[in-house]
Amino acid sequence: MNTRWTVGTREPNASVRMICFAHAGGGSALFLPWRRMLAPHIDVCPIVLPGRERRIHEPPHTRMDDLVEELVPALEPLLDLPYVLFGHSMGAMVAYEVARRLRPAPAMVFVSGRRVPGVTGVRHLLDDEEFLEVLKGLGGTPSTVLDSQDLARLFLPCLRADYRLVETYRPAVTPPLSCPLVALTGDADPEVTPAQMARWGDLTTDGFGLHVFPGDHFYLKGLPEVLRRTLLDALGSITDRPAIRGRS
Repeated sequence: MNTRWTVGTREPNASVRMICFAHAGGGSALFLPWRRMLAPHIDVCPIVLPGRERRIHEPPHTRMDDLVEELVPALEPLLDLPYVLFGHSMGAMVAYEVARRLRPAPAMVFVSGRRVPGVTGVRHLLDDEEFLEVLKGLGGTPSTVLDSQDLARLFLPCLRADYRLVETYRPAVTPPLSCPLVALTGDADPEVTPAQMARWGDLTTDGFGLHVFPGDHFYLKGLPEVLRRTLLDALGSITDRPAIRGRS
């Protein structure tokens, strides 16, 4: 696989791979602690999109179709194991759109902290001061970045591009997913309610589960034990299978 897209080496003893997509402006950092906490049976594979971390000098995508057209072929080398997708906030949108296109299909999709596709927004049109206030309210971007004019100037283009991508995304009318879908959220998330997360159940013809955890939009930071157990329980039927090397 083109190593621009991934971080770390693959877990050689894994029986399932978890491909992870972060929130707006995020990259691999959210999921790096998960690699150690879910190994060795689960290979956690954070995806780094253009415009952040070591790809900060690449232009970020502002349209979902353009991103996915580049992303799907890049993910194909990771499908040599049974795999699941995990997306948080913006990443939930990316995971859903990727799941519709990848073949073989994922064994499961986790969506976290984001309403169903098609919900519009205009925050990407705010001026810099108002936009920074939105970011501060969510708590996912370090204050050292938001409070520094130089750092904010460096990171704002990616963040604004990500918000534009999410807020202008209109999914095509297609059949629901045919794999299980699990929705996750914090009970104090200002972005989405548990009732709104439950609507993800309409987007699959297979099993659906909703789990609500203590915390805000970034309830999942550091992989709290209650979330770790939920993931392991959900993946149990997959990790119990023998690992399949190579693709047919």
